Amino acid sequence: MVEDDQRIGSSLARALQGQGYAVKWARNGASALELLDPTTAFVILDLGLPDVDGVDLCRTLRAQSPGVQVLILTARGEEVDVVVGLDAGADDYIVKPFGLAELLARIRVCERRRPDTAYLTIGDLEIDVDERRVTVRGEPVELSVKEYELVLMLGRNAGEIVRRSHLIESIWDEQSIGSTKTIDTHVWSLRRKLDAADRPSRITTIRGVGYRMERQ
Repeated sequence: MVEDDQRIGSSLARALQGQGYAVKWARNGASALELLDPTTAFVILDLGLPDVDGVDLCRTLRAQSPGVQVLILTARGEEVDVVVGLDAGADDYIVKPFGLAELLARIRVCERRRPDTAYLTIGDLEIDVDERRVTVRGEPVELSVKEYELVLMLGRNAGEIVRRSHLIESIWDEQSIGSTKTIDTHVWSLRRKLDAADRPSRITTIRGVGYRMERQ
């Protein structure tokens, strides 16, 4: 998140963390480029920054990390500003003041169309995203479609709590999930398939909140 306004930045960071996202907060363009790394999935970008124009930063971000999703969040609401921002490589454009629910919905849309990271390794668990293949200690693990999506989301946020509400919104919809116990059933199945009998579970339940994939 690239935002120089302390009030907006702190409230937005809390809201995103509450939805299970791991957030890095840069107050200017230089810090944003320092924080950008291969694990960065999204950049929420203000255009009015103290050291660089946000449009120029958007172009730089797009050049350095073509797979990252850039969502501009700014007070510049003229049509020409929107067009310039999108032409600079932004995936979406939201004008301040904004509704949090809308922002989270826009992020979910970006998440669905974001190119997958090719390979994830969490301890002895490996996820080949291109092939949709999961192995534990080199042995392939057979997973259902929802089990795979669940382990992928937890793996992408390894070490961080992912809220149940975020899992429901991202993996299931209200019509298909039926009962929230569906998540518990899938987590139980993943533990049975992924965990070793002589080691603690790699998926920790945070009661009343969600789940965390441990970095074993």
